[in-house]
Amino acid sequence: MNERDSEQVAQTFADRGYTLTPDEKEADAILINTCSVRDQAEQKALGKMGIMGKYREQREHVVFGFMGCMAQSRGEELFKRVPHLDLVVGTQKYHRVFDYVDSILSRRLETRMDEVGAEMLTGRVEEEVQGDEIVKVNLDRVISARVVDTEDEEGSQNTIKDHIPKEQQQAKAFVSIMQGCNMRCSFCIVPDTRGRERGRPISDIVEEVRSLVSKGVKEVTLLGQIVNLYGRTEFPKVDGKSPFVQLLEAVHEIEGLERIRFTSPHPIGYRDDLVAAFTYLPKLCSHIHFPMQSGSDRILKRMQRPYKNEKFLAICEKMKAARPDLAITTDVIVGFPGETEEDFQETLACMKMIGFDNSFIFRYSKRKDTPAAEMEDQLDEATKERRNQELLQMQGEMTSAKNAKLIGTVQRVLCEGPSKSNKETLCGRTTQNKIVIFNGDAERMTGQMLDIKIEDSTGYTLYGTPEVHQ
Repeated sequence: MNERDSEQVAQTFADRGYTLTPDEKEADAILINTCSVRDQAEQKALGKMGIMGKYREQREHVVFGFMGCMAQSRGEELFKRVPHLDLVVGTQKYHRVFDYVDSILSRRLETRMDEVGAEMLTGRVEEEVQGDEIVKVNLDRVISARVVDTEDEEGSQNTIKDHIPKEQQQAKAFVSIMQGCNMRCSFCIVPDTRGRERGRPISDIVEEVRSLVSKGVKEVTLLGQIVNLYGRTEFPKVDGKSPFVQLLEAVHEIEGLERIRFTSPHPIGYRDDLVAAFTYLPKLCSHIHFPMQSGSDRILKRMQRPYKNEKFLAICEKMKAARPDLAITTDVIVGFPGETEEDFQETLACMKMIGFDNSFIFRYSKRKDTPAAEMEDQLDEATKERRNQELLQMQGEMTSAKNAKLIGTVQRVLCEGPSKSNKETLCGRTTQNKIVIFNGDAERMTGQMLDIKIEDSTGYTLYGTPEVHQ
């Protein structure tokens, strides 16, 4: 989701005459789009922004800004953490980033002022820095360059719709269909940083996908905090089908589109209409990312996840029946407050029972202003790390065994272009979202559906050779 939001901001700058640069030392504006799901992500963003302050020594006009979830949750406190920071923009204000940056940058370049706190005028900023304090001011006053905008804004979900034109063939694209989350998982800060659920109209989403397909895109991933609850409070059911299934059907009708993925769903959104969609919509990929979080009912209740392990298992079985070649990946939080060894063993057993193709396993970390952070029975780091490593080892063994069975088979792969780890090879994914590495002509094969003979596997990655069709 952050990748998609960042692309929207970047395209706004490109549309207004700015040029994107891969070298931060050359940039006139440096923006970090932040995540607050884990403390490690926040610390990494703060550390990176702190290091980049050195560029101010040679280029005094450079504008520095935080966007996204950490900006939303921490707001003006970030100015005290990062003295050279100019801009803090929340999750509902991505479409306003350009105006803020351009205003600050233009004024600095025009006046050649050499202080970070140079006075300037802008029509939307409501804070002023006086010493170490940030105070409210009237909008018609000359104010500091330090800008905070984290207010809610109606219709902000409709502003994430533009894509950066690619010089080479683009095989796949992310499409934001909604913002926000109405769930209140005890460990999660997303409802506070992203706001309540707000969905885009189906017609707007379909038009965006159709435009991408006209540019050569073959696969789209529909994005939402809880994607399968799309539109449930805004749009009506039709013929017993939820707004999300209606959207899937509408996107499926787009000629030239080969594949549809979506992430991340929630168990309460897997109703019979969505399960059935996998039986009659062949463009839906044979892969779902389905966050389990824990295999213990006691811990699920403490997490405020409104389902039991039995329900999660039943949905997985229904999905496998609807699509026999389905691959399921998941998220697991290990070491949640109060997790006993028995709870942990239940998670271990559940993972083995389902046989996930991959799992993203996270050690629990406190997020401020969440109920879980205030729970008294926090686990020590050594226990969390031990359990984390045990789950990782088990998942690695399951993934390796599943992928080894594919050696000798032919897999349909969408070529995404050169591999990130070795530009001399190409990379693509199967419908089950398994990574395949192979040799070939990037210019000719990128964006193409290929039959790849799988010849080897190294755990999480498959290696193969394109089939030659006469």
